[in-house]
Amino acid sequence: MAGMTMPGSAMIMAAGKGTRMMPLTASKPKPLIEVAGTTLLDHVLDLLRDAGVGRIVVNVHYFPDQIEAHLAANADDFDVAISDERDLLRDTGGGLVKALPLIPDDPFFCINADNWFADTQEHALHRMAAMWDAERMDVLMLVVPFEHAGNTQGQGDFDIDAEGRLSRAGPKRARPYVWTGIQMLARHVVTDPPGEVFSTNLFWDRAIAKGRCYGLVHDGDWFDVGYPEAIGMTEAKLGYG
Repeated sequence: MAGMTMPGSAMIMAAGKGTRMMPLTASKPKPLIEVAGTTLLDHVLDLLRDAGVGRIVVNVHYFPDQIEAHLAANADDFDVAISDERDLLRDTGGGLVKALPLIPDDPFFCINADNWFADTQEHALHRMAAMWDAERMDVLMLVVPFEHAGNTQGQGDFDIDAEGRLSRAGPKRARPYVWTGIQMLARHVVTDPPGEVFSTNLFWDRAIAKGRCYGLVHDGDWFDVGYPEAIGMTEAKLGYG
């Protein structure tokens, strides 16, 4: 039944090399790139702090010492665990498998550290927790209409039906909703990995096939800041500079 208690833990995906953000990521990891004077990682921490999430699991690989030092200096009010991928960058799905033993909640949040978003009404994570229904859902994604997806370079990721189920069947084409990089996952979804390195798309496809992948439409601003030009574009739209 929908309306569950707020999950207390979240995974932050921070291990990637940030190749789209080169040359800015030549000497620092993408989560430490700044937008409007705030690092992308701190922006995610602010979102989680405001929502009341107390435990964060952060995976590291690229410039891992910088990420760890930043967390030590800026995340005193969180219970922080590091999922160390120094030996092998495992992509998003493999990263989830490695981090799962460090995540106590079921379900839990998983957030990418390369987007910028703001709420206009109720907190997005509170809205997701209120919508979550374990009897119907394995995955719940926060999505945004394509026309409101700031700086996006894609075509849109998903279709959504009247009940909120996500799909993406058929050939690649323009779709009306873009994933924001924020999701809730049931722990049992993170199972049967095909190897050490693979994408979360595998878990999504399994949930979609069962009719258990849902979307919640974000009611605020959202910007893709995964490439250098997007930083200034985002700051201009936010009224900075």
